Amino acid sequence: MKKICLSLAILLALFSCQKEDDVQAIPKASRRICASQEVLERQLKENPELAAKMSQIEAFTENAMLNQSENRLVNGKIQIPVVVNVLYRTAAENISATQIQSQIDVLNKDFNAQNSDYNQVPALFAGVKANVGISFVLDQVIRKSTTKSSWGTRDAIKKTKQGGLDPTSPTTKLNLWVGTIGGGILGYAQFPGGSSATDGVVIDPLYFGVTSDASVSYPYNLGRTATHEVGHWLNLRHIWGDANCGNDLVSDTPQHDSANFGVPTYPHYSTCSGTPVEMTMNYMDYTDDRGMYMFSLGQKSRMDAIFLSGGPRISFAQP
Repeated sequence: MKKICLSLAILLALFSCQKEDDVQAIPKASRRICASQEVLERQLKENPELAAKMSQIEAFTENAMLNQSENRLVNGKIQIPVVVNVLYRTAAENISATQIQSQIDVLNKDFNAQNSDYNQVPALFAGVKANVGISFVLDQVIRKSTTKSSWGTRDAIKKTKQGGLDPTSPTTKLNLWVGTIGGGILGYAQFPGGSSATDGVVIDPLYFGVTSDASVSYPYNLGRTATHEVGHWLNLRHIWGDANCGNDLVSDTPQHDSANFGVPTYPHYSTCSGTPVEMTMNYMDYTDDRGMYMFSLGQKSRMDAIFLSGGPRISFAQP
């Protein structure tokens, strides 16, 4: 079992990441790249107060997870309204209403254990696989034509003054931005604690929803990029803790050597102490869409905690 550490030094170490790549638009990602940790590191450098705020959130989250009897969602099941902001230069980037709805459908299946591959979870992890119980409802679609060929990861897509779109009611609605990111990046999310002016998730249109032309977006054509990124938005870390045998702050997910790609053959063994088999099918790994199909009970508890009274996303749980 992994010990969950709260020291600010360790927290900051967990948030460390590689230097941002030069943004170059490419037709297809060769492997899954999520820029959430990279974006967080930049935000921590730009806002010295953010580290302390996130440390407080982590302390609150650990306390909520330790007190399971009190760890329940406010008003029962959480239903999150979703605003989809589409920034397009080409017709292909101006994704259809059908594709947008397919993404909402995938989120609802994945977060409610209704995905068709949920029963593929191996027996070793069957006791910790979770129905998170969070649902998503499409609230609004906003479209905007742009001359930008790519947006990068510095949140310009979220700012009207920089050619993007400001978020709509970000304290009560999940904003998803759909626009070409570049640099081979599939998507990125803002963790709880960041500014409401940039809160939400950004996903490249190639990997948003269930895409009709799998030859272009495969193996990321099943909408799992959004599941992964919304997991970050709900306070989940990468399962390998962004370090060799790192800590994802969840006790029932085994330590991973590092990120996994493709669809690893089960069992996939780790060299980390005490955790021989990795949970490669977890949504917070880097596997292909068809290779990820579960959250754990510990991850569910971590997500539940942010909606409790005093939690960073309590406003989403209030009527």
